[in-house]
Amino acid sequence: MPAGKEQLGCSLRQDTWGRSSAVFARFRRDFGARQSTIAAMTRIFVDVPAFVTVVQEGSFSAAARRLDVSRSAIGKAVARLESRLSARLFHRTTRIQSLTEDGQAFYEHCLRALAELQAGKALLDSGRKGVSGRLRVSMPVLFGRLCVAPVLLRLAATHSELELILGFSDRPADLFEDGFDLAVRMGPLGDGAGLMTRRIAYERMSIFAAPAYLNRHGTPNAVADLKHHQAVTYERNDRFQKWVLAGEDGLPQEVRPPTRLRFDDLGAIVDAASAGFGLAWLPGWLVRERIGSGELVPVLMDIPGRVSEIHAVWPETPFLPRRIRAAIDALAAELMHLTTP
Repeated sequence: MPAGKEQLGCSLRQDTWGRSSAVFARFRRDFGARQSTIAAMTRIFVDVPAFVTVVQEGSFSAAARRLDVSRSAIGKAVARLESRLSARLFHRTTRIQSLTEDGQAFYEHCLRALAELQAGKALLDSGRKGVSGRLRVSMPVLFGRLCVAPVLLRLAATHSELELILGFSDRPADLFEDGFDLAVRMGPLGDGAGLMTRRIAYERMSIFAAPAYLNRHGTPNAVADLKHHQAVTYERNDRFQKWVLAGEDGLPQEVRPPTRLRFDDLGAIVDAASAGFGLAWLPGWLVRERIGSGELVPVLMDIPGRVSEIHAVWPETPFLPRRIRAAIDALAAELMHLTTP
């Protein structure tokens, strides 16, 4: 090789090696910095549980009892944490410890970090365990017994490690105070702060009557005809449940037909209507079997009745446990088919 080319090749190799060495040196510095950062954070994380427990328990002694360590171990952990953070976390007196402003800010970040770690662990656990664990569900009494509970029982039959605790009440449960994982709610949701929702079904209200009643009194053909019929109505605490039907202009109008039977139980209204005592304003999901058997028939089906939504409601969370997701999916799949208007 000519001398010029050899010198050029050597120069290029040296230049390439020099650039590579510089890149490698930067990599080592960056990697070393990252390793140092990870090591420093690891040393901090080790003492975070002690700090959080002191805040939650209110004293070093109570935290030591909860973690089953000595009081001095808790004190040393907090002291190390303060040293590594270069910040005082507690105001200390002989009788009580209270958080400093820095301590309060750090505590809030610790809670968020621990919640993320717990969510990650739950995600991995759910993937390994499938649909399992305890599921607490609140639901309205009648709709819950006839529609919701059968779906959840089928889910439990499919997943042998799923434990169900079902609460039946027409009073909307406070999911946070009452400890429910999931609730089924009918109609307007109201304040949904801190809650997630998903529509799982509809409720269509319509008029039904027994064939025997219609044979005796005739079948109404228009909303105006209802005033000539007897009705079995829902009434609670002197409040009448108005019937809402589309008028001739297509707008909803409230109807109050004549009645001499007033109950505060839908099941009793179904029984009375089936016995021929009058027309009844009822949800379709409640009378499906009576329609199938011929005990009740729909009236004024060409006139739209009221349709409202039914929702699943659960506390907002960064990770939804698989058992809750499975329950919501099952309810949406089966109830939507059951109640589609």
